[in-house]
Amino acid sequence: MEMAFFFLVLCLGVKGVWGGAADGEGLFRPSKLEMFVDELPEMPRLRGYKVRNGVPAAGNLTIGMYEKTWKFHRDLPHSRVFAFGTSKETATVPGPTIEALQGVPTHVTWTNHLPSRHILPWDPTLPAPRPPAGGVPTVVHLHGGVHPSHSDGHSLAWFTSSFSSTGPTWSRPTSSYPNSQTPGSLWYHDHAMALTRVNLLAGLFGAYSLLAPHLESPLRLPSSPRFDLPLVVFDRSFLSDGSIYMNSTGNNPKIHPQWQPEYFGDAIIVNGKAWPFLAVRRRRYRFRIINASNARFFRFFFTNGLHFVHVASDSVYLPRPVTSKKFLLAPSEIADVIVDFAQSPTDSAILANDAPYPYPSGDLTDEINGRVMKFVIGRRREADPSRIPKRLFKYPAPAVHRAATTRYISMYEYESTTGEPTHLYLNGMSFLQPATETPREGSSEVWHVINLTDDNHPLHIHLAVFVVLEQRELVDQDGFKNCMMRLNDAIKCRVGDHARGRRYSVPRYERGWKNVFKMRPGCVTRILVRFKPLGPETKFPFNATEEPGYVYHCHILDHEDNEMMRPLKLIS
Repeated sequence: MEMAFFFLVLCLGVKGVWGGAADGEGLFRPSKLEMFVDELPEMPRLRGYKVRNGVPAAGNLTIGMYEKTWKFHRDLPHSRVFAFGTSKETATVPGPTIEALQGVPTHVTWTNHLPSRHILPWDPTLPAPRPPAGGVPTVVHLHGGVHPSHSDGHSLAWFTSSFSSTGPTWSRPTSSYPNSQTPGSLWYHDHAMALTRVNLLAGLFGAYSLLAPHLESPLRLPSSPRFDLPLVVFDRSFLSDGSIYMNSTGNNPKIHPQWQPEYFGDAIIVNGKAWPFLAVRRRRYRFRIINASNARFFRFFFTNGLHFVHVASDSVYLPRPVTSKKFLLAPSEIADVIVDFAQSPTDSAILANDAPYPYPSGDLTDEINGRVMKFVIGRRREADPSRIPKRLFKYPAPAVHRAATTRYISMYEYESTTGEPTHLYLNGMSFLQPATETPREGSSEVWHVINLTDDNHPLHIHLAVFVVLEQRELVDQDGFKNCMMRLNDAIKCRVGDHARGRRYSVPRYERGWKNVFKMRPGCVTRILVRFKPLGPETKFPFNATEEPGYVYHCHILDHEDNEMMRPLKLIS
């Protein structure tokens, strides 16, 4: 097997397969960069709708993916990136913020203008597509979106430049987003099989806001573009020439020559700038904070004691606002928060981070990756028409007693003889094996997610939303894990007898409906998954049972690519 792999590499040529730079060659030291010298960029805003005679109507956008250069810091050379935009000149990292209206469809034609070779290393031993005509495969997923599967960005629905090559589940160039779901914050990003981690590292992601003015205006939350801002946070490392750095040697090079279990960068980037600053007034601001990192968790707090008021988690509003001094955000999670700078005791505030990496038992943060951005606060308090209401939105309460079935989802990490990770599976199966999770549309199910690894895995379920019911520590973890590694059967291994350890409380700001949650290591997390709209309707306003279906996966991208992802097929 090893001989066959090295013969493949020899035939194709290492650079032709991977791209990228040599390990550590000219690695840039982030300590050389002065913090808080670049102003926070505001990404271009695109309206995903039209207005005809004062009435909103369906919108049509064409958004391309381009190779260009981007300056992540004043004192860092330009970096080659892949960027979303309506043209190469206007493309940005992150991409433009799409603003859509509830109930008004948005149609986006995603076009691929990327080169024949990737700018970052990728691993040919993972199940990544190999287009016969060459090119970088991409497909766009609207994370948190409720839409037909042909518009979900299925991992095998990839396409290359000018659609010269397409994946086996690709069907059409235009994705249709009905926007019939509840208002909230979403984001879009690449989802190509086994290339997601490198395509996002290159820059292919952006924010998507679904607005419902008739419902949200009465809340009087900060709403104008000046006071309602997406903050897309991620980490990167760079070479001295400005290139994005990704290690091109794997932790198990004889098995996976490039793949590593997690990517961590030294520089913390917000809206495309490393450690930016933002001048703010002494009033309330709304920040839609998206963790767009491959693997880094952020535990955010203000160094001057300011607090956060959470109004939504992922794509759904909370029933009531919840206050916190510090909160944890996993890769792909969204925290929708209000910050009142009128309460600041100082004229500046630093948004900081103290989450270990990998989370929860990795290295501690330092002065470099423990700082995120700075807010420079005006001295004069201003009139503020916004408020924080006592109540937000009321959605259906979780009806556990009506759950159609119970499922057990086990998270495995497999290791080489040297103890290094080789791949990760859900329920002991690869992505390409037939679907075993086939819920009925309109139903709810209870899933027991069993984490048998040492990592915290943010589980994302496409199309559905879920509520976390309980998180319990496993007792006799070694014995239970040994049984599961042999039998891969939670019932036969008596999971109920083992899930009796410490109970972990779900933070109040995460007790609503979500599409991502952090699966604590050595625990069973019980969730109620809803396969119907968050309203009185029992079915989606489209055929949710059509091919190619949906997926659920760990949103640590390095895990998802190798292959902690499974198909999800709804049935009627």
